[in-house]
Amino acid sequence: MDELDILKKDWKKRDHSFNQLTETDIYKMIHKKSSSIVKWILIISILEILFWTTLSFITSDENYFKTLETYHLNIIIPIIGIINYSVILFFIFLFYKNFKNINTTETVKKLMQSILKTRKTVTYYVWYNLIMTFLMFILVFSFQIKYDANLNNLIEKTSQSMNPNIFYILLFAFYIIIALIIIALIWLFYKLIYGILLKRLNNNYKELKKLDL
Repeated sequence: MDELDILKKDWKKRDHSFNQLTETDIYKMIHKKSSSIVKWILIISILEILFWTTLSFITSDENYFKTLETYHLNIIIPIIGIINYSVILFFIFLFYKNFKNINTTETVKKLMQSILKTRKTVTYYVWYNLIMTFLMFILVFSFQIKYDANLNNLIEKTSQSMNPNIFYILLFAFYIIIALIIIALIWLFYKLIYGILLKRLNNNYKELKKLDL
């Protein structure tokens, strides 16, 4: 049982030995909790981009750049990377803006609107990352089939005992399965982290809706 539940329980009690809490008291508590949740959404998104940036620097060695050149992705990938980071930074700006809006909100209706806006922003952010991950898999897969010499040699050897079209379908299916597994793991991460925060934010929204009746 959290602080809000305890306050609501005390509020419902008609015990004269305690001062009855008003709707304003409940609103202040919900406002404080909502602000804290959105702040954590902002912090986690910043930590996330710092993690991926650090990982990118660690893994970007000479072999990585040679592989990009082999696949003719040495220009496309950096451009996509710049666009991707720009979009993520824009989402972080929106999270910060939502945090500031919730902090300065003074009415129940405006706080409810801010909560809904934050939930939508987080949902769009999660979907963007999942879709971008899937598209990157498709892009790398397409260029690998076209330019990877080892893979092409394997295709030639396999074509002697198997129809090339069947091999391409099996290879494509394998890549799709791998991509879906990785995307599922990313989704589970978002579900665990952002899902918990959004659930708490949604509970706050329901409580505000009762106050607004």
